[in-house]
Amino acid sequence: MESASFAEGGGITVEKPKLKANAIGFVSNIVIGVASVAPGYSLAATLGYIAAVSGLGFQAPAAILIAFFPMAAIALAYYFLNKADPDCGTTFSWMTKAMGPIWGWQGGWAIVVADVLVMPNLAQIAGQYTLSLFGDGSPSTNATLAVGIAWIILMTVICYIGIELNARTQRVLLSLEFIILVIFAVVALIKVYTGHPVHSVHPNISWFNPFAIKGGITALNGGLLLAIFLYWGWDSGVSVNEETENSTEAPGRAALVSNVVLVGIYLLVTVAVMAYGGLGNLISHPFDVFSPLGHSVFGSGLDKILTLAILSSASASTQTTILPTARTTLSMGRAGAIPRKFGEITPRFLSPGFSTIWMGTVSLILYVVLMKTSTNLIGDAFTSLAITIAFYYGFSGYACIIYYRKQLFQSWRKFVTLCLIPGLAAVFLTWIIVKAFITYSAPHSGYAKPILGIGSPVAIALLMIILGLVGMLIQRITMPEFFRRKREIAPADVLDGDAIAVGRHS
Repeated sequence: MESASFAEGGGITVEKPKLKANAIGFVSNIVIGVASVAPGYSLAATLGYIAAVSGLGFQAPAAILIAFFPMAAIALAYYFLNKADPDCGTTFSWMTKAMGPIWGWQGGWAIVVADVLVMPNLAQIAGQYTLSLFGDGSPSTNATLAVGIAWIILMTVICYIGIELNARTQRVLLSLEFIILVIFAVVALIKVYTGHPVHSVHPNISWFNPFAIKGGITALNGGLLLAIFLYWGWDSGVSVNEETENSTEAPGRAALVSNVVLVGIYLLVTVAVMAYGGLGNLISHPFDVFSPLGHSVFGSGLDKILTLAILSSASASTQTTILPTARTTLSMGRAGAIPRKFGEITPRFLSPGFSTIWMGTVSLILYVVLMKTSTNLIGDAFTSLAITIAFYYGFSGYACIIYYRKQLFQSWRKFVTLCLIPGLAAVFLTWIIVKAFITYSAPHSGYAKPILGIGSPVAIALLMIILGLVGMLIQRITMPEFFRRKREIAPADVLDGDAIAVGRHS
């Protein structure tokens, strides 16, 4: 197993095991980033709530479009941070260098928590849609559990074997998902204009206008809180930076491209769903906006392909959720932030072996426990993600400003790209955290019963925060070296010739 020694801030030398360098290219990196978001599943599970529950109605596309901008801004921060430090720990590594080890540890913990909390939901959806594909429209809890377990095990094995197999699998799953979604959208829109289905409406430019929202800022706030979920996961492509060709440039650019691809497919499919089924479909079927339309759009026998799209989406995201978590804990392990066992690389596959198995095992245990106790908690665990997602994305924006603090005023272009754009996005996401706590702390804001009088989504988030603080305290006592690290600044020459920061091509 290859390793390299490097000096960290404070003079501490850490053994840094190497993942398989140059294993995937730019396109594969984009595929991993987009697949991790699970566009088909995300739309199926979220679009109804954005349009109906938040009160946005036909202005749902406006919220999706607005949410794109802070995500693209944070992707820009990822680009600059990765350019200076292409570490697979991403937010953990960057916050550690810019803000210190305590903040860095919490950033890494937030990534782990977000990915662990979403896994039961993804496994449940993968189980349900697998059984539905083969004719079981109302599967039992045990049947769904068994198939969900099988998906977690399968995707853990693929992640363990290595990044190339990961990338090949994702290409197949994402291609299948996108082809089906685009065909669905095109066929639906053609039928709207030629066949005038019942409840259909013609798309209107006002759907993209946030000022046309009848519920005003309150409705927009609720819609944006949900729309953030639609984009979460694009950073998975950056987490495989050490395994990507041109590791300092390609992953960051792939993150920006991933967000553009996502907003494009989201707006196309959203307009098609709303135009074909009207608001009635979204209000009546908030859990899954596609299934009621499949038979009508595609005709008898072909409606199963929409089920196949959601299945490929959820299964792909199951795999790409294991991927970044394993690399975050790998980075934390080799830095001494958590036990060094997590920093082990498999000699044969050059993948984060122990971290991958750990993530798969924890996900499986949590999935089984929640399915056997209360499936409502699976939905509440998913809802609580708003807090952890906004935290590690937002603080990555702050980390970019702090890490490049010596270069912010060297030119107006650097100020805008390194400070203003990431800063505005970070402030917006900080507001999302506050909004999420207010919204989900209400006693009956979740699917399950309130815990100690607090809405279960916030109760779950608070539990994760407490566990993180306890874990960090234990680690600081048992392995204090990491916490002696000093804050750093970006190398003075790292942006020389960068086309985005200084306007020149290298």
